[in-house]
Amino acid sequence: MRISVGSPLLTINHGSTFMVTDLNGQIDYNGHQGIFSEDTRYLSHYACYIDGHPWIRLSSTTTTYYAARIYLTNPEFYGRNGTVPKGSISLIISRTVEEGIHEELDVTNYGLETVSFNLEIAMRSDFADIFEVETKQFVRRGHIETSWNAEKKELATSYKNDDFYRCLIYQVQNSTCIPHSANGRLSFPIQLQPGESWHADCNYILIDNDRVLSTIDFSYKQTVDESVINTEIERLHCQWVDSVAELSCTNEHLNLLYRQSVEDIGALRLYDYDLAPDVWIPAAGVPKFVTVFGRDSLIVSLQNMITHAGFAVGTLKKLGQLQATELDDWRDAQPGKILHEIRTGELARLGQIPHSPYYGSADATPLYLILLHEAWKWIGDISLLQEQRDVALRCLEWIDKYGDLDGDGFQEYQVRNNSRYGIENQGWKDSGNAIVYPDGAQVQAPKALCELQGYVFDAWIRMAEVFEVLGESEFSRELYIKAAKLRERFEERFWCEDIGFYAFTLDKDKQPVKTITSNVGHCLWSGIIRPERAQQVKERLFAPDMWSGWGIRTLSTQNPAYNPFSYHLGSVWPHDNSIIALGLKRYGFSKEVADVALGIFEAGSFFSNYRLPELYAGVQREPGSFPAPYLEANVPQAWAAASVFQILQAMLGLRASAPNHCLYIDPYLPDCLPELTLRRVEVGNASVDLRFWRDGDSTKWDATVVEGNVEVKQQAWRPR
Repeated sequence: MRISVGSPLLTINHGSTFMVTDLNGQIDYNGHQGIFSEDTRYLSHYACYIDGHPWIRLSSTTTTYYAARIYLTNPEFYGRNGTVPKGSISLIISRTVEEGIHEELDVTNYGLETVSFNLEIAMRSDFADIFEVETKQFVRRGHIETSWNAEKKELATSYKNDDFYRCLIYQVQNSTCIPHSANGRLSFPIQLQPGESWHADCNYILIDNDRVLSTIDFSYKQTVDESVINTEIERLHCQWVDSVAELSCTNEHLNLLYRQSVEDIGALRLYDYDLAPDVWIPAAGVPKFVTVFGRDSLIVSLQNMITHAGFAVGTLKKLGQLQATELDDWRDAQPGKILHEIRTGELARLGQIPHSPYYGSADATPLYLILLHEAWKWIGDISLLQEQRDVALRCLEWIDKYGDLDGDGFQEYQVRNNSRYGIENQGWKDSGNAIVYPDGAQVQAPKALCELQGYVFDAWIRMAEVFEVLGESEFSRELYIKAAKLRERFEERFWCEDIGFYAFTLDKDKQPVKTITSNVGHCLWSGIIRPERAQQVKERLFAPDMWSGWGIRTLSTQNPAYNPFSYHLGSVWPHDNSIIALGLKRYGFSKEVADVALGIFEAGSFFSNYRLPELYAGVQREPGSFPAPYLEANVPQAWAAASVFQILQAMLGLRASAPNHCLYIDPYLPDCLPELTLRRVEVGNASVDLRFWRDGDSTKWDATVVEGNVEVKQQAWRPR
């Protein structure tokens, strides 16, 4: 059985352009279907008919992340030559995406008689902003015009509002019949002898003011032919697959899950932000989050360390360029803050929403510092630290001056943009109802989330090492001292002896909120938790009210607000679990890391195409059960896909010290995964193949250095 998230869809994407249709290849105005680019929906309705009758779908699929094919056949209908039997005519729609969309229409008459009919395509464009599509609250601010150029065979629909201009051109090529436009439809008058076929090439050309997003010049077959690289998109795809670490193991489900995750991460690269041939920044997910995010891009880059560190470099450089420089309550910005999200659609262009960019994230700034250090440990290039030094200093200044709202030594947040576009909750659980008391009531701002304290502790420890390397020893010592003091305060204020767990957050009165959530697991990852209390934290996370069997829930089932089908109040998030897995490994809980791995990996094996969604329901695993989807989850989602890599990193205990030409490992394989090989693991300029296997109750390993200079050593992770 394979589980689809929401209604089954066909999604193809490349860079910031993507197309979402139903399985018939049609586009329904209601929902997140259409052709999108740069936060604008260029095509909002698409339907295909034969003499006014809908076609019947036989089958359809996405053959790669950038290509889809749909097989259709005709219903019985009465035409110009009499009754046409059902199933006697086929229509194959083939689509590929690069900057624009290329569409091929192939019709064949398999009947015994000549047929004459109109192939009709109905299209509409609303040019809605992605936020309008999300909320279904549409406001027409400008004017839409449509024109048909019979000579060029082009249907152009344009939208203009002041200096905001978008245009969609549907261009027909290589058609043996002349199309006509009337009543909102393009009609192709087709006559076919028995066994005869008809073909047309059609291009969706997207125009963004003066920028023209055109289509590729190759056919669908040429584009998806793996034996020949014909196009730039194929070259980029092959470059990605050939550069990332390769997994092979005895568990075929894990092999397929890993390969799909590699495909998904490759598909979510935003090429408009490329800074070098192998340096990228990831989009967060399709269809809602095809743009630059702070938190998401940083976490995805951390998750990709064992596969390819290029994401880290691209993310650090781009987010550093967009670091806030001034106070701006509308955009929740303060000097030194790292952005939450940037949008380029009409609403952002006209200042209707604050996402130009918007800075409503309390955790992106310390996560930036964590990624900078981790990237240096894997890449080993001190010039990255030198280049981003001033950005890092401004991040540290923001933590002290703006992250700590009341000067009590803890990180708090409170939204400054009080419009409906301001984000109330500015940690990773950013839905409006995510932060609750033990009785289920909402916690009011300002809120000092536990993981924010951990992130800052980790950032200070890491930056202390960075500035020591940069020759600034005095500043380095100051950061170590600040981290030690924060840890003392954290233990004093957040540890709740009566529940044997850390507080979820401090509320506006600085009282601990004793709600049991997964957030405390992030504090294991940061290392802020005292080693002697880690055992209790681990046991609480794996108690029946938190451990679903498919992963650790976001909220305890004992909380009145618990709802396994909600966004943050009891669901399971793969990326949340992957971060917790690294934390468990830090404190030596290797068996529990394996439990998390098996829960997430086995859940992933149930989903369509072995594609982990953004989240799924926190229902209990039991005989005969299967993961229940969250219907509005993004698929593909970058940090869900990359969670597979981070969980494997935790299982194998992989830590890099590229400046010292070292790779440390501390592997533990469970019984059900007796052997595993990772090839092309990059540490600095070196590449190493690693093989792991179970031998009795222990895990053995060997390493082959394929290129460069690196020493592989077994060393357990240690709590701080």
